[in-house]
Amino acid sequence: MALLGSQASGGGRRNPPAFARTLPAKYALPPDSHLFAGYTAMPDFELYDLRVTVVAIEGRSVCGLSVGDYFELTESAKLKIPAGKHFCIYALSAVLPLLAAKQRQLAEGDWLERDSLVACPDPDERVIMQIERIARRRMDSDDLT
Repeated sequence: MALLGSQASGGGRRNPPAFARTLPAKYALPPDSHLFAGYTAMPDFELYDLRVTVVAIEGRSVCGLSVGDYFELTESAKLKIPAGKHFCIYALSAVLPLLAAKQRQLAEGDWLERDSLVACPDPDERVIMQIERIARRRMDSDDLT
């Protein structure tokens, strides 16, 4: 699996934190401001980009999803749906609570490390989705918080 994003190590990065570097000039603080005293740059970390794909529909598809429909979650929080497609918000609501965990490397014995299937909450549709890790990405904590 390819590692995407910054390849830089997490040590000795910039100060002040990222949010302070993007403030409009009238709110900007000098880098030696007492507000940054004790600030420690957060280390880089890795997350997986994910693809959630409809792998089965065991009932009738009222929402219009078909086997093979998917969305991707990349760069920590970017949800991407292919052009001209849609994804049912109820199916999405079933899988959303699991995505943050699936983006991270979990312990080998963790059930969420092994399991990847999720069912839509609509019992008449029984849409089954699979969460797949498609790439590993190095992220900079300071750019995300």
